[in-house]
Amino acid sequence: MISISDLTYRIAGRTLLDGASLQLPDGARAGFVGRNGTGKTTLFRLMLGEIEAESGTIQLPRGARIGHVAQEAPGGPDSLIDFVLRADTERAELFAAAETETDAHRIADIQARLVDIGAHAAEGRAARILAGLGFDAAAQQRPCADFSGGWRMRVALAAVLFSEPDILLLDEPTNYLDLEGTLWLQTYLAQYPKTAIVISHDRDLLNEAVDTIVHLDKGKLTFYRGGYDQFDRQRREKLILQAKAKKKQDEQRKHLQSFVDRFRAKATKARQAQSRLKALAKLEPIAAIMEEYTKPIRIPDPMKELAPPILRFEGVSVGYEADRPILARLNLRIDPDDRIALLGSNGNGKSTFAKLVTGRLQPMGGLMTRAEKMEIAYFAQHQLDEIDPNRSAVDQVRARLPGLKEAEVRARVDGMGLATEKMETPAGQLSGGEKARLMLGLATLDKPHLVVLDEPTNHLDIEAREALVQALAEYSGAVLLISHDRHLVEAAADRLWLVAGGTVAVYDGDIDDYRAEVLGGGDKPAAGKASSSDAASAQNRGKEARRAAAERRAQFAPLKREIDKAEKEMEKLNGLIAELDVKLSDPTLFTANASEGARLSKQRADAEKRLAETEEKWLEMSHEYEEGVGE
Repeated sequence: MISISDLTYRIAGRTLLDGASLQLPDGARAGFVGRNGTGKTTLFRLMLGEIEAESGTIQLPRGARIGHVAQEAPGGPDSLIDFVLRADTERAELFAAAETETDAHRIADIQARLVDIGAHAAEGRAARILAGLGFDAAAQQRPCADFSGGWRMRVALAAVLFSEPDILLLDEPTNYLDLEGTLWLQTYLAQYPKTAIVISHDRDLLNEAVDTIVHLDKGKLTFYRGGYDQFDRQRREKLILQAKAKKKQDEQRKHLQSFVDRFRAKATKARQAQSRLKALAKLEPIAAIMEEYTKPIRIPDPMKELAPPILRFEGVSVGYEADRPILARLNLRIDPDDRIALLGSNGNGKSTFAKLVTGRLQPMGGLMTRAEKMEIAYFAQHQLDEIDPNRSAVDQVRARLPGLKEAEVRARVDGMGLATEKMETPAGQLSGGEKARLMLGLATLDKPHLVVLDEPTNHLDIEAREALVQALAEYSGAVLLISHDRHLVEAAADRLWLVAGGTVAVYDGDIDDYRAEVLGGGDKPAAGKASSSDAASAQNRGKEARRAAAERRAQFAPLKREIDKAEKEMEKLNGLIAELDVKLSDPTLFTANASEGARLSKQRADAEKRLAETEEKWLEMSHEYEEGVGE
């Protein structure tokens, strides 16, 4: 059992852990959650002995091996498989001893122990872990130095998983994984036979892979059974009960205090007043609920609607070196309201396709048609390093849009979801999540028709990820998404394209189908892995289906504009009615100015009538549009 008792830790005058306590049973698979900056990584460092607490204790099982992914990515000439195998130090030491030992009894003991720990099957197990994290058999034989930093961090993760420590500590392990690796890791952790604690903002992983949630909030640790959705529900119910209890206690306090104030000076009531004062003192105050507010993210809608398609690819190929395309045979189209997620392992060309779409790469062959005056926004994680660290968000927006008034500049920054006090903060002093909000806001300043997002969630906590989901839902333009976050993909995309086999093709299944294929449980061939004739046939069917859908949307485009117009009218009328209700709620209105009261009442009745008529018309048009377009 892991036992944390009354743990306190402060840094730079800020309390991260304030008398925190926790009992975590052996074999628990715990998801460790909390807002960014609350101290989750700090607690890991305390458990590892890297820093010392101000007070309190952490007790770990005697002799327990703790495993975590080192910050420094492995390099050097060792092959991936050899690096991972060396992570099991006992196995390595036993094999070394077996080479030099001469005593027959000792040799027998060594061989028996090697059998006990499954040493001879270890290479196969290491290979399966590496394969699950995206390394094929050829890659496993290559030296670590051949790979980039992100891929080497996967090797470090493979090594710690292979060593199978008694207590596994993982801090945001999906940040350097693609969707395929994330799906594999979910399944692996769900079956982990020992204790595992995972810091993560990946909602799907926290639902699939853990059986316990530990929540760090306001310096305290709270234990919840179940996955993230169960935790979220339990916590919301707890907050509602706490709010009700506080309201009841406040009323009780008010009643007791009122009695004391009225009768404390009266001799006949002095004793009763004194007893109520004691009762008042004994009431343990229930803390007010201080839920941290997550500012919404807003992506501005396109200034002008474009006719479909906004992008068309006909036999397009693209790459970085002449005559060596990364992707070829691209026959696709993107329409103004498309929500597309790209599937496919890292290295297959997802980011290459995103650069082609955004104009950072030009086609090597084929025809790529782009709608005139189309604006495209592009957000990728590496762009965070391109933000000027010495200039604030306000400064950077002002420089990009010099014609805006100061109030409009600040309104744009507010739409990025940055707190008021952070608007003037130099970007270099912002957190990773705040920088991501700023970068997304800067990318979408020109009111794009298409937003391309390449792994947008790495620095966002769960609440900020939900804000992004909501922003994409409210945005009226097209979206092209690359993400390892399954929840974001399912919530934000309604079409899936698979990048595999040197091309991009429509994927006809859903995420569950794709997960089955990735984990080897599916019997349906993935696009790019089928035979060339099957792929061509599927591609042609998809092309015809997309063309027919686009033609239907074009045919009903005028009706869609009328629907949008009605929605804006309903929003305007609801706002007017709300304003009138505020004015009519003034109890002095009709006595002070009866004619004004009558005028406002009539105005409200007219607005309500127009709202009912508009709603009825909107419902009829929406039904006609859905029937015609087939949505």
